[in-house]
Amino acid sequence: MSESQPGRARRVRSVTELLLSIVLALEAIVVFFVTLTVYGLDVLDPVTAFVSGAVLVVLLMATALLLRYPWGIWLGWALQVVLLASGALLPALYFVAAIFIAMWVYCFIRGRQIDRGRAAQQ
Repeated sequence: MSESQPGRARRVRSVTELLLSIVLALEAIVVFFVTLTVYGLDVLDPVTAFVSGAVLVVLLMATALLLRYPWGIWLGWALQVVLLASGALLPALYFVAAIFIAMWVYCFIRGRQIDRGRAAQQ
């Protein structure tokens, strides 16, 4: 791109999208460590533990990029259910999932409120 041509304008992300993507990124980090824990405690065989953990991490990160679409937010809600279901492997994950679901709900509600307030000001 030459200096005389202006760059493409960046898409403005909503506050809801920003907050939810942060939650999903944090969940991906936690899922990585949970995968190591599940392997270390020999809850699942190594291949199952690492493949399922990697798939979940990739889904969480991909969903963080897809939150601009309404179905991306629904996918985020579905991943919260998957995270809750992981408590069947280690009961402590029910507590971890509850914290992340609370963060997801709070960021969803508060982000929507801020977005509506910004839209009303414009």
